[in-house]
Amino acid sequence: MKNTPLHAQHQQLGARMGEFGGWDMPIQYAGILDEHEHTRNHATVFDICHMGEFELYGKTAVQDLENLLSCNIRSLKIGQVRYGFMLNENGGVIDDLTCYRLDEERYMLVVNAGTAEKDAEWIQNHLSSETIFVDISADTAKLDIQGPESRDVLEDVFGCTLPELGYFRFKEFQALEAATIISRTGYTGELGYEIYLPNDDAVRLWDKLLAHPYCEPGGLGARDTLRLEMGYALYGHELNDVRSPAEMSRGMFIDRNKEFIGKDRVMQDLEIPQHLLVGLKFESKRAAREGDTVFSSDQEIGIVTSGSLAPSLGTAVAMAYVKSDFSNVGKMLDVQIRNKRFPAEIVELPFYKNGTARS
Repeated sequence: MKNTPLHAQHQQLGARMGEFGGWDMPIQYAGILDEHEHTRNHATVFDICHMGEFELYGKTAVQDLENLLSCNIRSLKIGQVRYGFMLNENGGVIDDLTCYRLDEERYMLVVNAGTAEKDAEWIQNHLSSETIFVDISADTAKLDIQGPESRDVLEDVFGCTLPELGYFRFKEFQALEAATIISRTGYTGELGYEIYLPNDDAVRLWDKLLAHPYCEPGGLGARDTLRLEMGYALYGHELNDVRSPAEMSRGMFIDRNKEFIGKDRVMQDLEIPQHLLVGLKFESKRAAREGDTVFSSDQEIGIVTSGSLAPSLGTAVAMAYVKSDFSNVGKMLDVQIRNKRFPAEIVELPFYKNGTARS
């Protein structure tokens, strides 16, 4: 497995480690519930150095990205970020990613760790000869600090006032004598920042953040419960290279007014969806897991993609694809967890509605 620049720090902190996307990553430190609660109330720093980063630049970069991604790229302003899907010819999702517009003809893509290699190959095979592609993943570290006190922590650590950033905006920034990009595209629902910096500076920033009394480390376990409470899709669960994103996004992050690879399948699924992704809230704390079957009466109508106890809500929640005729909010369904069925209500996403991300 690959290691991030912070691997030794995780071991020194006694983190429980595990494989994720080919990387040896911290799953938890104090415990998933404690780290989840700390993020909702204070500030938590996550090692996200396993993610991939690519730069594309040149006069034809914008048109190539329009062809590669489902979201609109041409309207992006410098300093703005946009989330979208990269699809194969059949409309399946190769990856979900974010696109940063760094300059007039320069962009950065941030991709998932487990798909980074195939992403790079796919992108390079679909570029114009004048578009330059550079994989900067090996030289780029990424730390995410999330929580309502994250701004206070960063300003104390950096010793300066942070630039004012709207949601899904970023700025290039000099921090601790290192050139960084700081953005706000958080995955937890809370106020937070993503910091891209050179690998060699990752340990120094990590240690300074954890020296702050408000900040604690968080692992991928808490990151997953936080994203599930917000109803955010995870590649390999809600998204894969067979299912089109239309049934998950219901048209969000998809520009219908342009051409892009895989569009025909997406438009077909938007017009007549066979299944739709829904949120399920249980009365009990018994959590459903990926692959559990969803029923309406005795009819099998769907499958769970993610499920867990929602610590902020005190009950179990799940996301599932169900037949579109059974997807209305308020409908009661049953989920078979092992050998017993548990009732669950379809509810609007996100499950957790008190996040500070847009504050």
